[in-house]
Amino acid sequence: MLKKPPTHYVRDAAFIIAGILSVGLGLKGFLLSSQFIDGGVTGISMLIASQTGLPLAVGIVVINLPFIWLGYRQIGREFAIKSTLGIAGLSACLVLVPYPDITPDLLLTSLFGGFFIGAGIGLSMRGGAVLDGTEVAALVISRQATTMKVSDVILLLNVVIFGAAAFFLTIELALYSMITYFAASKTIDFIVHGIEEYTAILIVSEEHQTIREQVSAAGWGLTVLKGAQGHGKRGNMPEDVDVLYVVITRLEISRLRSTILTIDPKAFLIQYPVDDVLGGQIKSLPLH
Repeated sequence: MLKKPPTHYVRDAAFIIAGILSVGLGLKGFLLSSQFIDGGVTGISMLIASQTGLPLAVGIVVINLPFIWLGYRQIGREFAIKSTLGIAGLSACLVLVPYPDITPDLLLTSLFGGFFIGAGIGLSMRGGAVLDGTEVAALVISRQATTMKVSDVILLLNVVIFGAAAFFLTIELALYSMITYFAASKTIDFIVHGIEEYTAILIVSEEHQTIREQVSAAGWGLTVLKGAQGHGKRGNMPEDVDVLYVVITRLEISRLRSTILTIDPKAFLIQYPVDDVLGGQIKSLPLH
């Protein structure tokens, strides 16, 4: 196994520490004073704390322990160690750091509380750890249930959590808590995947050679896939065809489509989102 450089661990530690401080701000600076909760394990801990008096700093550690164990079994030792240290650090942060109560406004509390919690969880994920074990549980369940995706499991878990919040707290608090969760989930996506969302486009065209030349001249990287045409409007067409595969940023989709359709208005395009890209030529050359 290749040994990682020390700078790798320093970077991961910086992400996790920043994540801990951000989640602490979201909880103590916004949510706790208004009795709002978040989704996931954090939300369960907050709900139990509101009903039993169990300190939140204790509940977060105790309830996350089984999920850390699952993470150790399913993902690996390094992930489990980082997550254990991150969750312990969050618990200590809630006890030791004197965050001010930022605002009494309920809408601002739900939005910005969710924003800082989501930012913290996203930063910790960039550092290779989790501060909330929900994603680990969802991954394990989805592997056992072939008809369910990770997102389906997370949604189902949060439906149960917010249903319990409506029952034990009030419907109004549960609704504000749902706003908090949505704000947090969108922020996590932004932190983990970045502002430049990538899109993959498959291009099937009889003018593939001309399109390939124009796309390459514009500075985009592409891959040529060897395929065979199936049965189309013109009957059975078993001849081979070159399929062009391009990954670009979403801001350049319109420019690429215009380039393709100018050459071949009948080109067949398939477009779908890509979570992340490493290497390759993604951005085009600047226009002159």
